[in-house]
Amino acid sequence: MEVTAPTPVTTRAAVQELLRRIGEGDPERIAELYAERVDWKLDWPEAEHGRTATPWIRHRSTRAEAAAHYRELAEHHVPGAAATEIERVLVDGDDAVVLGEIRQTARSTGRDYRARFALHLTVEHGLVTRHHVYEDSLAVARGFEAEGPSADLARSGA
Repeated sequence: MEVTAPTPVTTRAAVQELLRRIGEGDPERIAELYAERVDWKLDWPEAEHGRTATPWIRHRSTRAEAAAHYRELAEHHVPGAAATEIERVLVDGDDAVVLGEIRQTARSTGRDYRARFALHLTVEHGLVTRHHVYEDSLAVARGFEAEGPSADLARSGA
């Protein structure tokens, strides 16, 4: 009986699988693609991390926390009222950058929002070890704002 080594997973294949699973929306299956320890950062003002309206926006460091992120994200958005447009996936060795736009509806306000993003991933041994998100945090925050002048401005598209 001949034993063969497992086929290595390329960075591009791992990222494509991650994006596919995110689209399916099962937090546990998504989290399977993260290493036990992960460098997870969001490019938001530190004072805004952990806001009541957007609790999923915070740094993480484990696979279990990655699953929690996707659960919290789903809990705070209207199911079926979301779309993500992936414009490009750039790969350089273990690193990949995903560029695109998310469209979501905030469950608490019923407000739609769009946010451009860049996602920097590092894949090692087929698992994501770095997950850094750079997104339009103002657009997301406005989607969850209580009524008021800035919420009216956000709805007007200004």
